[in-house]
Amino acid sequence: MKGGSGRGAVLLIALALSALAASATMSTSDYSLTKERAAIEYQAARTQCSPLAGNPRTVCLAEARAVERKAMAEAEARYHGTAMARRDATIESAEADFEVAKTKCNTRTGNDRDVCVKEAKAMEVRTKAEAIANEKIAAVRRDMRDDERNAEYEVAIEKCDTLASAPKDQCLADAKAKYRK
Repeated sequence: MKGGSGRGAVLLIALALSALAASATMSTSDYSLTKERAAIEYQAARTQCSPLAGNPRTVCLAEARAVERKAMAEAEARYHGTAMARRDATIESAEADFEVAKTKCNTRTGNDRDVCVKEAKAMEVRTKAEAIANEKIAAVRRDMRDDERNAEYEVAIEKCDTLASAPKDQCLADAKAKYRK
């Protein structure tokens, strides 16, 4: 990926994949197509690396592989549509970014290389920790919303107790419908 043209292609692929990520879940056929597209784009990116040699080629190949890994992980996350799948996609993305950064560090030597690798590893660890924390926060928020809805339902039921007969039955039915009970 010499100059800007190869990197531009990788950037375009990444932007296209992020646009795909904006939609909710995907069908099985869309999932299969997305995975096939990622594999084709990976092969195209690899082809652009062919004229390069040495570490630039290695970095180019690592970047191409990272784009594919991220696309596959994003496809999985969108297909499954769960918090755990999104967490796993973020972790896969962090690991792919770490591999690219580590490859880029190979141009350095000695302590400079060690620092570069440790910085890349720190970024990976931070991203993974944030993904796990975000999943836990989402679970706590879901639990909180459930607790609030249950409490509001109890209040609505209590208010219905002041009524009698048909109005009470209607009040209870309305409460059950509103709070999905």
